[in-house]
Amino acid sequence: MNPLIFREYDIRGVAEKDFNLGDVEKIGRGYATYLAGHGGRRCAVGRDCRLSSPEIRDALIKGLMKGGADVIDVGLCPTPVLYFAVRQLKADGGVMVTASHNPPEYNGFKICLGSDTIFGEEIQRLRKIIESGEYSSGNGSLDEYGIMHAYCDYLVNNIRLERPVSLAVDAGNGTGGLAAGPILKRLNCEVVELFMEPDGTFPNHEPDPTVLQNLATLSQTVVDKGLELGIAFDGDADRLGVVDEEGRILYGDMLMILFARDILKDNPGGKFIGEVKCSQIMYDEIKANGGIPIMWKTGHSLIKQKLKEEQAFLAGEMSGHFFFRHRYFGFDDAIYAACRLLEILSRGRQPLSAYLADLPRTYNTPEIRVKCPEEKKFQLVSRVKQMLSGKHRVIDIDGVRVVFPDGWGLVRASNTSPVIVLRFEAETESRLQEIRGLVEAVIDKARSELT
Repeated sequence: MNPLIFREYDIRGVAEKDFNLGDVEKIGRGYATYLAGHGGRRCAVGRDCRLSSPEIRDALIKGLMKGGADVIDVGLCPTPVLYFAVRQLKADGGVMVTASHNPPEYNGFKICLGSDTIFGEEIQRLRKIIESGEYSSGNGSLDEYGIMHAYCDYLVNNIRLERPVSLAVDAGNGTGGLAAGPILKRLNCEVVELFMEPDGTFPNHEPDPTVLQNLATLSQTVVDKGLELGIAFDGDADRLGVVDEEGRILYGDMLMILFARDILKDNPGGKFIGEVKCSQIMYDEIKANGGIPIMWKTGHSLIKQKLKEEQAFLAGEMSGHFFFRHRYFGFDDAIYAACRLLEILSRGRQPLSAYLADLPRTYNTPEIRVKCPEEKKFQLVSRVKQMLSGKHRVIDIDGVRVVFPDGWGLVRASNTSPVIVLRFEAETESRLQEIRGLVEAVIDKARSELT
């Protein structure tokens, strides 16, 4: 078992290369032991639609039961439905078998202790239990429980649309379509469905709504059919992609502005958490509307913890993770976030693009992912930080955000893939290219030193 699969906020790697079914059983036994160490025994388990997920789920459950855990299998579902199940069933923990937006050959585990997702040192503690082989033992039980209907009912009963909204939905052949389709129809929306059937080969495009080409069909459908917007989900529906009525992509930081303005109307002084890739405009707008913006690290587990600590109303990431504590549970749920966006749109007749038309013009890049080996990526970012510090203002909450009076650039190591992530923003196109050129030159120099 490759130790690098134990990442900052989940366990993830290439199935049958980085780990096999015997390793998965050990992960199950290790988690049962970890759970028992916290006085827990009941564990909910869900899975995504990857081809490897059924047998990985079976091996995981086998290990959990050998470790004495009582397992509640909630079956094929989006990740937020597993989080919902942990709360509704009052389970002591939960495991979601998923590799989220990664390519089909990947798989992994998102792990909860109570209703919190474990990360950082706790994931390494789980790894150490597995490596030690000192497991709890017992005769755990297995039950199956269909939670999907309860989840759909909850969302329908807690969302209020003033009028039907017309939209296209692209589930990317992940699990999001299982819940989103029925919910949107029950909310009386006019829905054009794209790639809603779960298919672990992801035959139409990879289920990652941050990649431009993955939204091409959605954008074209919205424009061709004259719809109000399009929404897309990643493979396990904890990340949301949005295009407006003209087929233009609205990234997570722009959607955060929309959500924050709406929440702040009735909750002045509320806190909102963004991550290091978010636009400076987002932080400025939250402040201008009477809110308190907080910049934090990227990663669903890390942001959930910060959201809880700060008692913030909402947290969001560029990548489309949204964590609503306002009227919801605080976990990342792209289906719920989509419904909240539809609520806002349904209150008026103006197009989605009009809601952000008053923002100052800036020029920015999407996330840029540059391949970098797992064992080198953190070293590379650390070296870039050393080279930029002292010469420029640097924010090092997560990677390196180098700040200029008229823009910024970001370099950070991905916690889920063998890449470094870059993003740039500036007040003019020419300045954007200057900042990008400066930062990329430093990266190239740091890379050559490490090589």
